[in-house]
Amino acid sequence: MVRSLSMDLRSRVIQAVNEGASRREAAARLGVSPASAVRWCARLRDTGDASPKPQGGDRSSHRIEAHSELILSLLDETRDQTLFELRDRLAQHGVRTNHTTLWRFFRRHGITRKKRLPTPRSRIDLTS
Repeated sequence: MVRSLSMDLRSRVIQAVNEGASRREAAARLGVSPASAVRWCARLRDTGDASPKPQGGDRSSHRIEAHSELILSLLDETRDQTLFELRDRLAQHGVRTNHTTLWRFFRRHGITRKKRLPTPRSRIDLTS
């Protein structure tokens, strides 16, 4: 993942702009892209701080979490269904999602999807 440029570089670009250089001139002088200089100055103007925004993280789980009651009720009706079957049943209720989104939902909630009971260990041979 790409890391943010340092706060020192950001402050030098902003200082150059405050001293009268254009954003493009300051960017060229300090070796950053003009778009970055424009964004940093705009962020300073809008928020009062030019520090980088947080990167990464989950930005889409709230969409599936809004339907958590429906998902859990469908799961309670039929415990022995695949993620693809559950995805299709959700589509019947107007919820479009992907099986990987459902997998992450279950992982967040600590729900395992093992479909068969574990077999006892064999003393003589390995079991599947």
